[in-house]
This record gives sequence, C-alpha cells and structure tokens, in this order.
Amino acid sequence: MIHADVRRDALERWLGPHLHGASFTLTPASEDASFRRYWRATLDDGPSYVAMDAPPDQEDCRPFVLVARMLAEAGVHAPEVLAQDLDQGFLLLSDLGTRTYLQEINNTNAAALFADATDALLRWQLATRAGALPPYDEALLRREMNLFPEWYVGRHLKRELSEAQKASLEKIFQLLVKSALAQPVVYVHRDYMPRNLMVCDPNPGVLDFQDAVLGPITYDMVSLVRDAFISWEEERVLDWSARYWEKAKRANLPVAGDFAEFWRAFEWMGLQRHLKVLGIFARINYRDGKPKYLADTPRFIEYSICVSKRYRELAPLARLLDEIA
Repeated sequence: MIHADVRRDALERWLGPHLHGASFTLTPASEDASFRRYWRATLDDGPSYVAMDAPPDQEDCRPFVLVARMLAEAGVHAPEVLAQDLDQGFLLLSDLGTRTYLQEINNTNAAALFADATDALLRWQLATRAGALPPYDEALLRREMNLFPEWYVGRHLKRELSEAQKASLEKIFQLLVKSALAQPVVYVHRDYMPRNLMVCDPNPGVLDFQDAVLGPITYDMVSLVRDAFISWEEERVLDWSARYWEKAKRANLPVAGDFAEFWRAFEWMGLQRHLKVLGIFARINYRDGKPKYLADTPRFIEYSICVSKRYRELAPLARLLDEIA
C-alpha cells in the first residue's frame, strides 16, 4: 500500500520482518506534543503492538530505550522495547492498551487510580542511582521557565514586559530555582500525569518518560495531582499529597520530615512547572501548529495565581499575571 507519508512507508517496511511477515494494519495510536508519532500495529489474528516513529534529526530514541529498561528494573510497568533501529528512529513496543487515566478517571475511581500511581512513583524513586540520568540543574530549570516570557507573554499575549516586570519575574525565578535545587534528588519522570498513565494490569502503565532526569523529589507528585488537563478540589490534592508523603517517609525516601515544609516545596515546584507549561503550550501552537493545547492555559494561570497569593515572597508574580492578563 502506498502512502504520501514517506516515513510511514519506511516504518511499515521495517516492521514486516519484526512481526515475522504477519499481515498487520497500522493506525494512529496517540498524538504527541513532540515530533514523535505512535502507531498501533494490529495483526490480522488479533495481537497488537505500538510502533514509535521518531525522526532522528529531531528526536533521539536512546533515552526512551534507556529509561524503559530502568522503569522495568524498578518494577514499574512500562512498554517493553521489542525491536529498535536508532539510525532510522524506529522502535517496536509492547502495547499497554488504549485506556489512559485522563479518559478513565472520575470522582469515584480517582482515589484508587492515584494510589496505584503513587505506589509506582515510589518504586521509581526508590530505584534512584546517582549519575544514572541527567541532572535537573539550574540551567534546565531556567531554560524551561524562560519559555514563559518568550512564548506565552511575548508571542501569545503579544506583550513586552517592562524593565520593572522583568526584574520582578527574575526574582521569582531565583526563588523557584533555589527551592528546587534545595530538595533531595530522585529519579524524575518529568511528565507524570494522567495523560501519560494507562489503566492496565499491572496498573498503571507509564508512557512518555524519555525526558527523565535526576531532580527534585516533589516534581512528579505535583505533576500528577496538579495536571495540565484536569483539575481537582484542593482538599483532594492535599489528601493525596499527604498520603504520598506518609508512604515516602515509611519507605525511607528523603522527603522533608515536616509536612508543611514538604507542601511548600511541592507548591513552589508546581509553580515552576506551570510557568514552563504555559510557555510550552504557546510554543507548540505557534511553532509546531498544534493549537489544541492552548485551551488548557487558563488552568495554569489559575494554578499560578493561587500559589503565588499563598506565599508573601511569590505575591509579585500574582500581580504580574494580573497586569499582563
């Protein structure tokens, strides 16, 4: 079958021998905010696999292969890499199904699903080995936050910050970097949210982990419960976070001994992520032509204002967000 999509044609040819010549149908498996594409290869006799197409001039498959193995070794359910061609940017993966947490979660099952996700996160963090992943250092933290003034404020809002506003934002960045770097370091998935978790057995299946780093211990938990695509009542966020903190303490993970200290670091870490995501969603729209993510930016503005107003040191950010809105 001939397709206008040259890479899809090449992927189909590559899959043939890895599927032992069996007849299969290739259909889109999921959308991605990056240049990667995922296809579901369904054999005529029933079984299915997932094929990743990651153009090597834009994406590197090696981190995905490495972290998939690390997650499996930690006892976390991640896709198994069944075949790979790093030069072409093709991977053949086991299929974790079609039921994402984001699709399935509701007020009734959220506690059980988040309990499973928290337990998997603890196993991942307990597997931490120094030097095994790149560091979530100041340069990376700042590079992420700088997406906010460049893409969200400058490109999306078409606003130019005054010198006073720039200075105010820089002070906020300094505070957030200092807080993040003061936290104990563990493995960080970096996008541990319901869209990247699958309802399956064992639960959850974990996806989109190729950007994993060694970084702040609160990062993945705040990503899970203060998500890009779904919001929860603050009482539930507090309860789930406290349950994680209690389990982490019992597992001898290096969380703060006082919950108030943990919660402050959690909220400040979430604020760093929210500013980053505002910039990323704007960039995805204007650079990559994927507009749907912009619809969720009000959620992140609300997160950011709420957190900023709770802490005297961060109050200037709340004022800045009001000024540029």
